[in-house]
Amino acid sequence: MTNSVIQGLPRWTLAVPPLAFVVLLGTWHRDLGAVLLILVCLGLGAAVIAAVHHAEVVAHRVGEPFGTLILALAVTIIEVALIVTLMASGGDKAASLARDTVFAAVMITCNGILGLALVVGSLRHRVQEFRVQASYSALSVTTALVTLSLVLPTFTTSAEGPRFSSAQLAFAGVTSLVMYGVFVFIQTIRHRDYFLPVAPDGDVDEDEDHHAAAPSGKTALLSLGLLFVCLISVVGLAKTVSPKLESAVESAGAPLAVVGVVIALLVLLPETVAAVRAALRNRLQTSVNLALGSALASIGLTIPAIAVASIWLDGPLILGLGGKELVLFALTVVTGMFTLSTGRATLLQGAVHLAVFSAFLFLAVSP
Repeated sequence: MTNSVIQGLPRWTLAVPPLAFVVLLGTWHRDLGAVLLILVCLGLGAAVIAAVHHAEVVAHRVGEPFGTLILALAVTIIEVALIVTLMASGGDKAASLARDTVFAAVMITCNGILGLALVVGSLRHRVQEFRVQASYSALSVTTALVTLSLVLPTFTTSAEGPRFSSAQLAFAGVTSLVMYGVFVFIQTIRHRDYFLPVAPDGDVDEDEDHHAAAPSGKTALLSLGLLFVCLISVVGLAKTVSPKLESAVESAGAPLAVVGVVIALLVLLPETVAAVRAALRNRLQTSVNLALGSALASIGLTIPAIAVASIWLDGPLILGLGGKELVLFALTVVTGMFTLSTGRATLLQGAVHLAVFSAFLFLAVSP
């Protein structure tokens, strides 16, 4: 491998992906003792952090808003793979895992990531600007997808309980995929300028990282390959540690829905780090793109994947939200509308979103 290829890539980012994959191969289908459990957790965390770095390298090469789209898609691939693998081995206990994980992803992105980015950005820059057209578009599509996929099953009557019938699930899956595809088209082609960062003079900032040279094509391709290795490692290691996670949740007497929250927190860690770093660089639009784009990708890709996987998965598939979750979702939508309607972000707005996110975490453990 030539120096020109690895230029700009720290050595640890080159070493972590293959090491994490070796840990995966060495622990796959093994009963984890204390030492192996620590090793798997370390490999999992390192793989996630390395995935963030390589996703950002690729993102810097292709520019915005393609960069945030790549990172959102990468994270969602992790989430979908985790949900499907855990549902395949979880039986009836995993019937609500998809719902819990997707809803947790929405709450984490629309309240946790967005709120944290608003807070840290406002603390450093006082007031930050973003584009109302892009933010409102993302919020409206997110609201529609959550309502069609997670709210309606609570009220439909074709299947018993908060579930879709096969035809309804197919409709929700196709609709989610189409709406997400239309949003990506708008974001990357038709109205790409809406999603670009706001320059200090208020114009479009075409070059978000104008202070840093873009990586070469070979470096970006290498990072793309290492990102793929990281994703495989994260999925496999999370699958390896999931039995211990479920046992810990049951031992603590917490609801099984906490497993979905932990999975969502884990896979969205790359997005969180990237969004906070963008806010600190006074690129709040990138943070908003990451937060809302991740929510959209989570629903728009997970629901179709689950609909297809349900063909061979045994057991029921519960998608409908309960009363507590419906209230939290309604509060998230209303709060998001007020936050995104002005195009200017302050510390208070971030604090409100973090308060809603804290309520979600607390009520997940203590319903």
